[in-house]
Amino acid sequence: MKSLSRCSWAGNDELMQTYHDEEWGVAERDSRMLWETLMLEGFQAGLAWIVVLRKREAFRKAFANFEPAKVARFDEKKILKLMEDPGIIRARAKIEATIKGAQIYCEMKERGESFEEYCWSFTEGKTIVSDGKSWIATSPLSEKISKDMKKRGFKFVGPTIVYAWMQAVGIVNDHSVECFRRGKV
Repeated sequence: MKSLSRCSWAGNDELMQTYHDEEWGVAERDSRMLWETLMLEGFQAGLAWIVVLRKREAFRKAFANFEPAKVARFDEKKILKLMEDPGIIRARAKIEATIKGAQIYCEMKERGESFEEYCWSFTEGKTIVSDGKSWIATSPLSEKISKDMKKRGFKFVGPTIVYAWMQAVGIVNDHSVECFRRGKV
């Protein structure tokens, strides 16, 4: 039986392949999931994605299933508890950034601004399809989104993190030309 041709980054790790095959690059339209993925991409900064992926369920448990209204109320006591949780990446700045990100999300919602509509407004709701031949870490659009998110107060949203998030949530289809998922997402 012939094996599937995937993007090279999926490698041979079963968890990475499943993530690649079922999630990565699929256009996400749920505000909460868009926010969760953005926060997890922030935790990934300086690390390999597989580290976050292996800890994702622990992150979900630690961060109230990434329910922004709950996370927005986390206090110093909760931060200290999270700093002791071996199941997650215990970087105080990233934990605080997630709490702040939840507060911003909630403020946007209170103003009647949908996080989903905000995220997709940069591409008028359409997925950008790359050439599938070259690999980039940032783009002029990720720089624009990063700048806008930083202006709103989000942290750990530099252009590289934002581009990785855009790929993950399907704002950009960066599956390689040879990848079996390219035409399916």
